[in-house]
Amino acid sequence: MNNKKIAGEILKFVGGAGNVQSVTHCATRLRIITNDKAQIDSKAVEAVDKVKGTFFNSGQYQVILGTGLVDKVYSEFVPLLSASPADQAAPKKEKMTFKRAIRIFGDVFVPIIPVLVATGLFMGLRGLLTQQAVLGMIGLTPSQIPKELLVFTQVLTDTAFAFLPALVAWSTFKIFGGTPILGIVLGLMLVSSVLPNAYAVGEGTAKPLIFFGFLKVVGYQGSVLPAFVTGIVGSKIEIFLKKYIPDSLDLILTPFLTLLSGLLLALFIIGPIFHGVETGVLQAVEFLLALPLGIGGLIYGSFGQLLGIFGIHHILNFLEISMLGKDGWDYLNPIGSCGNVAQAGAVLAVSIKSLSPKIKQIGYPSALSAALGITEPAIFGISLRLIKPYIMAMIGGGVGGFLASILHLRADGMALTGIPGMLLYLNEQLPLFIFVNLVAFGVAFGLTWFFGYQKNQEL
Repeated sequence: MNNKKIAGEILKFVGGAGNVQSVTHCATRLRIITNDKAQIDSKAVEAVDKVKGTFFNSGQYQVILGTGLVDKVYSEFVPLLSASPADQAAPKKEKMTFKRAIRIFGDVFVPIIPVLVATGLFMGLRGLLTQQAVLGMIGLTPSQIPKELLVFTQVLTDTAFAFLPALVAWSTFKIFGGTPILGIVLGLMLVSSVLPNAYAVGEGTAKPLIFFGFLKVVGYQGSVLPAFVTGIVGSKIEIFLKKYIPDSLDLILTPFLTLLSGLLLALFIIGPIFHGVETGVLQAVEFLLALPLGIGGLIYGSFGQLLGIFGIHHILNFLEISMLGKDGWDYLNPIGSCGNVAQAGAVLAVSIKSLSPKIKQIGYPSALSAALGITEPAIFGISLRLIKPYIMAMIGGGVGGFLASILHLRADGMALTGIPGMLLYLNEQLPLFIFVNLVAFGVAFGLTWFFGYQKNQEL
């Protein structure tokens, strides 16, 4: 049976084009949202050649086809939906719930996860091999590393995160029905080299642009939620324009107005809102670190993990640099490290316990990446989409952060956490650093294993 025939059979047994509200796919499954679940004949779908199984989850009817085949069947399935407009019923709008919002947010990151995992491994390896302690074993110092080699490794480690908004905007446009290439371009505009780099502004080495005397504008480097919101708004603008712009002018006006309005909204409304949030977060974290009895470490270790989701974590670079400049120590690093390692623990528990090959495929490398300090694959690929493992990781991070604060742990540098972060504690603190991270990992792993995940859960 060829791919077109498979797509046609699946469509027929899910109730026809009139019963299909939307369809997407992940690495292995066709994901169909239907208007009426009762019209689906699951036994007939499972009997279709090359279909490996089906299940219904979070409002989606998911048909398991396998890697590679799902892309081909999807390409044949989509045209069939518009082949007979007369047969299509008016779609019912699916109610937006918190769980559905998380699912959509996770779906945006599915195609990006492999890149983030690879980048995490590159960062961990680069951090390890450029540390004084490691180079000293072979009689070298960081200053002796060839500049060309450093540039090469920096390309490997910085590219994905420097252009992360472009990847997020591209995927968001695709999910919400816009033209993906417009999403890429709009995302690239958000990290244009003519805008002040967000990390440089966070470090205090650059200043934001001031428009109209009060609006502060910076680039979106490393940002997630701002690019996601911009992608949603931009795709909706494009869809709206296509309804009203004549076909003869569509090619000229639709891209022009979509990019223009999307960038204006991103820079002058979305951007300033998040800049205000960043300022508040910086002040709140400074206040937390001053609290006695480890309370600040407990709170930041738990809730600091949310900052990466909202794309405002880079503002803390300024605080860490200020600490290092003041007395040579970074007190935020050990607490943040516990949060990252806790994500690794939660995701590893899910990966081991799960019966889903898909979760295992994503989970194991994502857990390793989180242990190396890059948590995006673990968060957006597994824990946040399942919700409970994310909460368990927050608890684990909070416990580890509490211990790190009580033990007065402090790093002699920044930007390294998890396993590579041990290089910042090569003194009497190293055993304590390992201890608090193992506790964070163990608490998150244990809570997820016993309370946060059922082995038959799917993404």
